[in-house]
Amino acid sequence: MLLSVVIPVLNEAETLLPLLQRLRQSLINIHWEAIFVDDGSSDDTALILGREALHDPRISLLRFSRNFGHQAAVTAGLDFANGDAVVVMDADLQDPPELLPRMFELYQQGYDVVSPQRISRDSETIFKLWTAKLFYHIVSLIADQKLTPDVGDFRLFSRRAVLAIRSLREQHRYMRGLAAWLGLKEAFVPYRREARAAGETKYSLFQMLRFAWTAISSFSTLPLRISITAGCLISLFGFGYLMRVFYLAFMTTTLVPGWASVVALQCIFSGMILLALGAIGDYVARTYEEAKNRPLYVVTETCNVRLPDKFSEPLTRAVILEQANTPVAPFTPRVPYSDLEDEDSNSVPLTVEKGA
Repeated sequence: MLLSVVIPVLNEAETLLPLLQRLRQSLINIHWEAIFVDDGSSDDTALILGREALHDPRISLLRFSRNFGHQAAVTAGLDFANGDAVVVMDADLQDPPELLPRMFELYQQGYDVVSPQRISRDSETIFKLWTAKLFYHIVSLIADQKLTPDVGDFRLFSRRAVLAIRSLREQHRYMRGLAAWLGLKEAFVPYRREARAAGETKYSLFQMLRFAWTAISSFSTLPLRISITAGCLISLFGFGYLMRVFYLAFMTTTLVPGWASVVALQCIFSGMILLALGAIGDYVARTYEEAKNRPLYVVTETCNVRLPDKFSEPLTRAVILEQANTPVAPFTPRVPYSDLEDEDSNSVPLTVEKGA
């Protein structure tokens, strides 16, 4: 049985060699392959992975034409994974490779999804811990499918789970939600999340907020319902206030002309209108982007990449650009690509594939 390890990378040159060393040590008794997806790195990430792939056929490299995002990189890795089981993990060593044999054992026991669950987070700030807890709480309340707290993208999927995820080609992807939406048999493995081995996180505060909004809007229409409810309540409040003004104007002599209350009400109503329009507009924009049916990613270079053995249909919404016999910089192999193709007929000189 083959275990595929999908690892998205973005400027992770400092952690790659320690990661590969720990992978080789942890998976010594397991038949495995590692698929690295370079999401537009600007450092020596591609150089290091290209050299390692030429010396170790178990290591594969996909390079994007630009940065398409972490979720698109995970999608590409799953698209090209050939394993009976596929693990998605990050390259920063916060996801310990030593946990992979235990996850593989649970897969062999019949679980379609094996999800490590964090019981501690070393080196993370109180703000990050609090916002993560708040995020899982909010999403669990409003999303159509419940998410397990402290479970990230570090997961193992069975072959049939991978094939199911491949069929979900939506533009705005939230892999944790897609895994929960499938509803397959899942096991949890507690572990302690380590600090980053090197480098800095690629998720800024703005990116985390955008990621959280993608999670909410992709799996729930509650923001639209909140806008409707809030609009109704504020309209009732405004109507009640109008009745009070009429009463004071015609039944009493205590009405004092003023602009403060008018301005306050105008601000409330205008704010609610803009909020509702913004929520509606975001959903419309997502529908527009889906209607364009653009590819999820564009692959420009590969090394040691083999087409998936068990494809029933060709990839959709993915562009694989044609490549010349000599690979593009930044890495230079010690043997030409043509020699590699002769050794393994499954090796892929990149071919053009149109999206659906």
